[in-house]
Formats: sequence, structure tokens, C-alpha cells
Amino acid sequence: MDTFRKQFTKDYLQELQKTLNVMEPDFLEKIEEFASILLDARAQRRTIFILGNGGSASTASHFASDLSKGTIVRDFPRFKVMALTDNVPTMLAWGNDASYDDIFVEQLKNLMEPGDIVIGISGSGNSPNVIKALDYANSHQAVTIGLSGYDGGKLLKTARHNLHVPSFYMQRVEDIHLIIEHLLTSLIREEQQQKRRP
Repeated sequence: MDTFRKQFTKDYLQELQKTLNVMEPDFLEKIEEFASILLDARAQRRTIFILGNGGSASTASHFASDLSKGTIVRDFPRFKVMALTDNVPTMLAWGNDASYDDIFVEQLKNLMEPGDIVIGISGSGNSPNVIKALDYANSHQAVTIGLSGYDGGKLLKTARHNLHVPSFYMQRVEDIHLIIEHLLTSLIREEQQQKRRP
């Protein structure tokens, strides 16, 4: 590995750690808050909808997969969760026939009920289709959560609950969003396993 690659790798990891360190005091409270929201939704049989674009779409799908399968513990109920990023024909139909800004909100109009959870993920915090979906969710008595980066953008003001990654480097923002979803789903699984032990 040449000098540039070694230095880049070292710097990347150091910046990632630095961002996590800046977030830590608020981060601990936010994780507890989000875990409670998700567990309350499960107890009330509410549906959790997750959405985002690009790398955030991958995180949304990954989050839904981990919530629906990775949290299963015997004697505990399962989550009702859906990534709105996964129905490609529906997204393309709305994008083609109406607007790309409508690809998530129109799905919510079909599926969402008051009290459901809508999680919007946007590295910049300014994805119009994410903001439009959360605006709709807010006005129809859903619980909204935002995962953002950069300066938080419009998402930081739109979502009722937020976890903001204070970085302007998109890949590190997405890294930490993935850490957040892995942390939440692992926490829920391990907490349930602890409760099952005699």
C-alpha cells in the first residue's frame, strides 16, 4: 500500500471516530429514545416505514431487514416493518407518471395509519421526496424520525425525532447511519435475550 492510501485510510478512520465522539453525549439518549419508539410501535402492532435515496435507500432496506429478522427472539412479538425503497415498479410508476418527489408519499397514502412510524434517511437532510413523505406523516398522526447528516437540512426541522450526524462527508454520514441501525437492532435483540434468561 502506498503512502497516500495508508494516510487516507488512517485519516478516514480518525474522522469517523472524531464524529462519533462529538455525537456521543446526545447519541446515548437518542438511541434509548428511538429504541423505545420502535418497541412501543411493536407492542401496539404499528407498522414502521423506512425510506431514503441512493446509499440511504440501501440503509433503509438494510434497516427493515434487520428489524424484521435480526430482532427475532422466541416469546417476543415480531416487528411490522417495510422499506418503501423496495417496491421498484411502484416507485418508477410514480416517478414517471407524477414526480420523483412523490415516490414515497404516495406509498404512505396507501399503507400508513395514524400511530405508525415513518423513518426518513437523508445524508444532506434535504431530499424532497423524504421531506414530502414526512410532512404527510406528520399531518396524519404518524410518528416521524429523521436520520440526517451535513447541517441536518430540512429533515432536522421536519422530523419530530432526530439523530443528526454532524459531518459534511457523505460516506461517513452513511457509515454512521448504518452503525445506528445495527446498534438499535442489536440492542433490541440482546435486551430481549436478557429478559428470557432465568
